Amino acid sequence: MVAARITVNGKETPISPAAPHTTVLDFLRERGLTGTKEGCAEGECGACSVLVARPGVHRPTDWVAVNACLVPVAALDGQEVVTSEGLATADASGTPAVLHPVQEEMAVRGGSQCGYCTPGFICSMASEYYRPDRCANAGPADGSGDSDGTNGSDGSDGSEHGPNGFDLHALSGNLCRCTGYRPIRDAAFAVGMPAEDDPLARRREQSAPPPVATRYTQDDSAFLRPGTLADAVRLLRERPEAVVVAGSTDWGVEVNIRSRRAGCVVAVDRLPELRTLHTGSDHIEIGAAQTLTEIERRLDGAVPLLAELFPQFASRLIRNSATLGGNLGTGSPIGDSPPVLLALEATLVLADADGEREVPLSDYFTGYRQSVRRPGELIRAVRVPLPLSPVTAFHKIAKRRFDDISSVAVAFALDIEDGTVRKARIGLGGVAATPVRALATEAALEGLPWTAQTAEAAARVLRTEGTPMDDHRASAGYRSAMLGQSLLKLYARTTEAVSS
Repeated sequence: MVAARITVNGKETPISPAAPHTTVLDFLRERGLTGTKEGCAEGECGACSVLVARPGVHRPTDWVAVNACLVPVAALDGQEVVTSEGLATADASGTPAVLHPVQEEMAVRGGSQCGYCTPGFICSMASEYYRPDRCANAGPADGSGDSDGTNGSDGSDGSEHGPNGFDLHALSGNLCRCTGYRPIRDAAFAVGMPAEDDPLARRREQSAPPPVATRYTQDDSAFLRPGTLADAVRLLRERPEAVVVAGSTDWGVEVNIRSRRAGCVVAVDRLPELRTLHTGSDHIEIGAAQTLTEIERRLDGAVPLLAELFPQFASRLIRNSATLGGNLGTGSPIGDSPPVLLALEATLVLADADGEREVPLSDYFTGYRQSVRRPGELIRAVRVPLPLSPVTAFHKIAKRRFDDISSVAVAFALDIEDGTVRKARIGLGGVAATPVRALATEAALEGLPWTAQTAEAAARVLRTEGTPMDDHRASAGYRSAMLGQSLLKLYARTTEAVSS
């Protein structure tokens, strides 16, 4: 097997002698690329962001920004990475001579003060700069437009898209405490479209590096990337103690903050069998290893409840790596996707060396971070049944609007016909040891007219669902109150839509 290698700023370099748990961040800094910074070491600040060439949604390759502090460098075996140092155009001696357009705008508009966070902002901005469909979001050049930001404005009215189509959510995982965000936003809204001779823009027209089967070992640790699902489940049968990773957005935190180490890590994020998206006559099947960004862009609003979830799930940097399989595999009671998938009545396709089985998500969780998934079994796909309920909503109650952990998460999917609730599915997160269905509330709604009286009565039932607890994010009483309030909010919104 070929030695593990990674291409950084156009130069191929061996990964050895880095330990299998070494992050991309540490690997780069040890080689003098110190623009990549460590701030939080858990994917919240974005000071470590770099660009990775990945299979594109609309073109052969997308330049995707990821948190270098979370990704093991062995996970990028055979892949291409660009750091903030690699964006500028170099002269004949290799010295950066001409700033990248994103760097130029950040400089002239005062988007940097202490500079610590700036390289991370630059990489996240560059990812958005090269987004192929950015021009489709561009608004009027004079900045006129609706204040909701849906058709592009200059951002002075609080909108989130600029006249150049730049989506400020691309920077939602980047923090700055010196400059303030207005000059950074100004720089983002000032960048134009890539020039025809831009090498990174031209790179998008060529295929991204294919997945590489990896067997990287140092000392007593191994990072393994099987080539197929059959190889993966056979390996997991042989190594049941192995840690399975996809985007490493959860395991990376364990490695950095809690100093966790694993004798064997098995990566499944590039398995082709886990990267499908198929719409059939009775369900939509979503591969468990597709990133949330890929799912969002490929579905393009086809599942409205998922479309409402995605902007509230962590940050764009995290969504560029995180997967549904990983979010469900950790079994966290405060994961954002389980309530939504419970409301959608999703099922999971579980695979091991003996074959596949399909399990309703409502039967999947058995206890705190526990599930029916057996040792050696992987989540291959998530299936969402069709047709979809027409009335849906996802309410995430957290201390911050974006990039925060839920105190309470509530997802609704209702069928309302002739003013009567024919079917109700409600998923809850943050109120029990596992994500749960609000079965009593569903029963309190079904068969009754969708009126204020029905909503108020059902809200009283919803306040009693689960076993909420007091912790540093919220009190049990607050969580219960928010459950009831979320249903009243849904009712208010549906009646407003009807009246308008």
